[in-house]
Amino acid sequence: MPSTVETPTAAAELRDGAGAGAESNTPAEAGPRSRTRLSFFDAYVTQMRVEADGVLSVEFTPSESEAGTPSLVDLHRWEPGAHLDVLMGERLVRQFSLCSRPGEPLKVAVLREPESRGGSAHVHEVLRPGSQVRLRGPKNTFPLEPAEHYRFIAAGIGITPIIAMVREAHRRGISWTLDYLGRSRETMAFVAELEDFGDCVYIHESGADGRFNLGAHLIEPDAGELAYACGPAGLLNELAEAAESWENPDLLRTELFLAQPSDGSTTAGVGSDGTGPSSAESGASLFDGPDDSRSTGDAPFTVTLTTGESVEVPADRSVLESLEDAGFAPLSSCREGICGTCETAVINGEVDHRDSLLSEEERTDSETMMICVSRSCGTSGLTLELE
Repeated sequence: MPSTVETPTAAAELRDGAGAGAESNTPAEAGPRSRTRLSFFDAYVTQMRVEADGVLSVEFTPSESEAGTPSLVDLHRWEPGAHLDVLMGERLVRQFSLCSRPGEPLKVAVLREPESRGGSAHVHEVLRPGSQVRLRGPKNTFPLEPAEHYRFIAAGIGITPIIAMVREAHRRGISWTLDYLGRSRETMAFVAELEDFGDCVYIHESGADGRFNLGAHLIEPDAGELAYACGPAGLLNELAEAAESWENPDLLRTELFLAQPSDGSTTAGVGSDGTGPSSAESGASLFDGPDDSRSTGDAPFTVTLTTGESVEVPADRSVLESLEDAGFAPLSSCREGICGTCETAVINGEVDHRDSLLSEEERTDSETMMICVSRSCGTSGLTLELE
């Protein structure tokens, strides 16, 4: 049985407003992704639970004392695929996919990575019930879009965003199937809950069953169907290759875990569930990843901050790197334009957007930019407001 440590009053505190949260936790209609720029708020850990070997879930409750803290109702207005930014220490930010139910406390699950450089190690070794943390979100770059049938594929800790999607599809009466891959049931989180869905779920244990035959399980979705996958880079690469033969490869939605896979953080996909590439986060599709190449035509320019300082950005350095070189410490994580951690307000200037998050409308408005990859158009320069 999973072991649990809980702050007794936490669940009761969070049930207030659950009805509104449940009503709002539905897939949005197709269209530009909503990406409201959010600020960090104080919260504390209310419960930690061992979900499987090496997998620990953590529930959070917002602190009531801080002005500007989102209301419980607002915090419940998230959709499957959403994630939280968790600030650990002064500058370490990791993204973790939400795996709770509507109306429940915000919950993430984190895989303990032996080679962790901070993210999963901090969760497993430092956080305890009552620990104070800073959170931002929820944000969603991996939304569950309307469909007549869903095909879900999850591997390892990649189950975290997928289980929220499974619950939502089931609640809405939409047909779905799930292929869930792992070494053994002991290492696979939420297996008992998923097996209650019966034949909709196929559990594959590589230790007993051998290599998963992806070709036999992944066929091109029919009209009205969508495929969603989250897991290690190897799996997502195989899926991308298989989908290239489809008439419409965009029917496959994936959450990348690419940045710093050894830390178990997600880079997109929201990466921080600890699966490896970032399944987190940023939820960018494998077919339209960030333009991470530095063009030979890039020109130097000047960034002016609202505090009055100016920083020169060479042609071969990003805005983020240049700010760090100048002694500033903007929050960042993936450095590939796919997690959204470094999103910065643009006060003036024309931006060459190179991220995989902003919609065309948001790029046109240019109210924010991802300073890890995006630049000024030409040498005209930018005015930015750092948090």
